[in-house]
Amino acid sequence: MSRMARSCLQSVLKIVNSGIGMVGIATILYSLWMFMTWRRHLGPSPPDVPAPWFIYSFLLIGVTLCVVTCSGHIAAETANGCCLCFYMIFVFLLIMVEAAVAVDVILNRNWEEDFPDDPTGNFNEFKDFVRENFETCKWVGVVVVAVQGVSMLLAMILKALGPYPERYYESDDDYSPDRVPLLKHYAPPPSYVVADTLHPSRNDSWNVRINSKGNR
Repeated sequence: MSRMARSCLQSVLKIVNSGIGMVGIATILYSLWMFMTWRRHLGPSPPDVPAPWFIYSFLLIGVTLCVVTCSGHIAAETANGCCLCFYMIFVFLLIMVEAAVAVDVILNRNWEEDFPDDPTGNFNEFKDFVRENFETCKWVGVVVVAVQGVSMLLAMILKALGPYPERYYESDDDYSPDRVPLLKHYAPPPSYVVADTLHPSRNDSWNVRINSKGNR
């Protein structure tokens, strides 16, 4: 029963964790689209302008989400306690950063001054899009944070269940080295022949009889 529950948790964690990966891929594609638009706007001979921090920030966020997703799939597949701990730490830090940004935007009226100027204009376009579709963006943000929270909760439960129980074998005949490739320090049994030294062979006894008759 415990093994079945662990397998179900692993599958559910992979599915939920895939949602984080989809958000990361979408963020990377959006940042690449903004970068191509910016390069097209500059023309063949781009002037000396500051780096588009907003585009690079979106690209960094997308890559971070993809890395977290990969670590989550590895942790769910192996059910290793160390991997699950690292995954939970990554997700927790990600939630804390998102919460800090949300609190700064909500409580600080001059939050736009905390960011440098964006020469591409994509930052202003993004703000206008969020303001026009505030309800949709709000629910998307809530869903993303909820997915991260559920992923962290599933990882905690999976870690509490512990790793798979080890299998013990009653005798050496129950398994073979080919079927157990991870067997540590396996040494094949030595090939030797046990000689029967207590009972002499027939040829030796026959020679002894012939020699005794010749001596007579």
